[in-house]
This record gives sequence, structure tokens and C-alpha cells, in this order.
Amino acid sequence: MATTSNRPRAVVSLSGGMDSVVCAALATRDFDAYAVHFSYGQRTAHFLSAAVSWAEVLGAKTVFIGAVEQDSSGYPDCRPAYYQAFNQLIQAGTKEGDIRILTPLIHLKKSEIVRLGVELGAPFHVSWSCYSGQDAACGTCESCVLRLRAFREAGAADPVPYAAR
Repeated sequence: MATTSNRPRAVVSLSGGMDSVVCAALATRDFDAYAVHFSYGQRTAHFLSAAVSWAEVLGAKTVFIGAVEQDSSGYPDCRPAYYQAFNQLIQAGTKEGDIRILTPLIHLKKSEIVRLGVELGAPFHVSWSCYSGQDAACGTCESCVLRLRAFREAGAADPVPYAAR
């Protein structure tokens, strides 16, 4: 596969939420990023297996994922220990064993992620955090509440449309 730059390749696992678009913005600073998108409803173990497999095909040594420890009460696979264990699995279960999963947002608060995203010019307008599946975000589900609070605490306007506020 031909590359257009001398930068290393990385796979970015995207859910489409605000954390993943900020993670992608971080990845593109230093890497030629190859995005793999997953619809909600799937667990992160599936995300990582597919992303690592694709990284191996691309010759990429890095996989980025926007996991955030603050979400670990609802998603146990957002804990740092999970990614440490998965990196050990990669060492044992891939041909070269040298692909690494990076979680650059894992210790940040949601408001810090928004601030970083604003600084990086992350495309928040194409991100989606709502679980309602409507044309406009509901503004009331747990994910919307966390997102709205993060934007408010960061002093930034959330660019996605909301049905209720």
C-alpha cells in the first residue's frame, strides 16, 4: 500500500462521539490516520480486535481509541487496566507483537476533552453522543447530559442540534 507521506500510520477507532473525534484530531497531528468507525451497541473489545487487525494489514504500529476512565462505571472497558491487558494480548497474538493501543484521553475529564478538542479544531459538529437515535440529540439521556455539562464547563458551545434543553 503506497503512502503519501513519511509519517507513520495509525488506526483510529471511532464511535462517532466527542471523545473519538478529539482522539482522531490528536492522532492526525503526528500520524497518517486511517479511521475505522463502529456503530454504538458494540463493545470496545470488538473495536480493538478489528482495529488491531487492520493496523497489522496497513503496517501501522499504533491504534488510537478515545476511551475515558470517567465512563468506566458504565463501560468497564474504559479502564486503563483493560488497555494494558489488551496491549499484552497484542504482543502475544500478532505476528510482530509491536502494535500498541494508545488512549490519550483516558485520564481527562469531559470538560478537558472539550477544551482540547477546541484547541485542536476537532470536528465536534460531526460527532454524536446521544443514545436516542433521532435527528436531533435528545438533551436528556445520560450521554447528552454529560456532553452538555462538559461543553458548559469548558465555556464552549456544542454545535450539534438538540431537541430539548
